[in-house]
Amino acid sequence: MMLQEVANAGLNNGLLGAGVGAGLAVIGAGLGIGMIGRGATEGMARQPEIAGQIQTAALILAAFVEGAALFAIVVTFMIQQGILAG
Repeated sequence: MMLQEVANAGLNNGLLGAGVGAGLAVIGAGLGIGMIGRGATEGMARQPEIAGQIQTAALILAAFVEGAALFAIVVTFMIQQGILAG
């Protein structure tokens, strides 16, 4: 029975790691998008005449951050599925 307990501990640690990885990816994306929004808002307040350009750039940057976070979450789910299948 000792071998089964070791296998279960490894499975639990792997699942915990995948969950923590997904959580960190979401937290990082939230912070990144928040910083982009803050910078865009400050830029638009300082130079209202180019607010449209700032808004477009901020939207593109937010999409890049969101894409990176989605990629990280997909990788953690793949790790989780690999642990469960293996």
